Amino acid sequence: MTVPFLDLHAQYCEIQAEVDAAMAEVIASTAFISGPWARRFEEAFAAWNGSPHCVGCANGTDAIEMALEALGIGPGHEVIVPAMTWISTAEAVSRVGARPVFVDVGADACLDPDRIEAAISERTRAVIAVHLYGRPAAVDRIRPLCDRRGLLLIEDCAQAHGASIAGRRVGNWGHVGTFSFFPGKNLGAFGDAGCLVTADGELAEQCRRIGNHGQVAKHDHRRIGRNSRLDGLQAAVLLAKLPHLERWLSLRRACAALYFRQLPEEILLPPPAPDQEHAYHLFVVRLPDRDRIAASLAAVGIATAIHYPLGLPFLPLYRDPESADPAQAFPHCLALQSSILSLPMGDHMTPASTQRVAEALRSLLA
Repeated sequence: MTVPFLDLHAQYCEIQAEVDAAMAEVIASTAFISGPWARRFEEAFAAWNGSPHCVGCANGTDAIEMALEALGIGPGHEVIVPAMTWISTAEAVSRVGARPVFVDVGADACLDPDRIEAAISERTRAVIAVHLYGRPAAVDRIRPLCDRRGLLLIEDCAQAHGASIAGRRVGNWGHVGTFSFFPGKNLGAFGDAGCLVTADGELAEQCRRIGNHGQVAKHDHRRIGRNSRLDGLQAAVLLAKLPHLERWLSLRRACAALYFRQLPEEILLPPPAPDQEHAYHLFVVRLPDRDRIAASLAAVGIATAIHYPLGLPFLPLYRDPESADPAQAFPHCLALQSSILSLPMGDHMTPASTQRVAEALRSLLA
């Protein structure tokens, strides 16, 4: 049995009639940029996530950058960013002219709240907490710290659609939360798309203006903006998929539960806390001789991936010659990047395919 890492075509075939009908309506109405489909999705996603406001945009990276701009973060400012994350998190900070300050992650691969305080300077304006792999970062601890120090909290929820802490979904703990709808996400479009959520109506309006060339109405430009609007066709796809998301999340969690039962404890990342709901965008294990094992799995038809082979402070792009050696400053990130492997995970996974992966991996580790 071959096991793909992800199977988006199978997901499409399952709901093909709904998706095709939604896209046909957009084409018939020519509502290709923003418009009623985008507004309907914003309202539906806000309700699903328990967020007062949702603003659609072109992609998840733009969502972070727009949030930073709307919050007034720019040149001369610093933003705390976890060392282990996709580059978008830090890239957005750099794009607005601020400086990302990296902080090591904990054993769960998320930003370590106990290391934040030491990284705060007089230039620090915000913290970006990334819910990496779908696991909630400790935003229930980070938000009080931010409030005490007068900092803004941005949640990068790109991998965490459906994750929650104490029943409160991610994106609602910070001042703003950002989401990606890249095709491979738990809720994915058929191209790039993203959004941000917030309880602050004025912040939502500023983000909407930024994404629409600074306009408050057609040809009435009140600030320098950008072109980052939610595509009508992508909104239609997302609207068709959203009613299925809870079921897909249940399938991901069932797959994860089987992995936890079948795999050796020493290779697993820590399980979520009792009050946390993990979204399992990815299921990541830590392995000795990771590259050999990945190649051996590929040889028997099991696809894997690495998220991510280098933490951001280890990229030449972000190496600071005046700072400490990243191997000493970010030991947890260093340990993760050399050992992590992402196993097949998604709503395409059945108990049989999950068992197949677990058995193959156990055999290689024996």
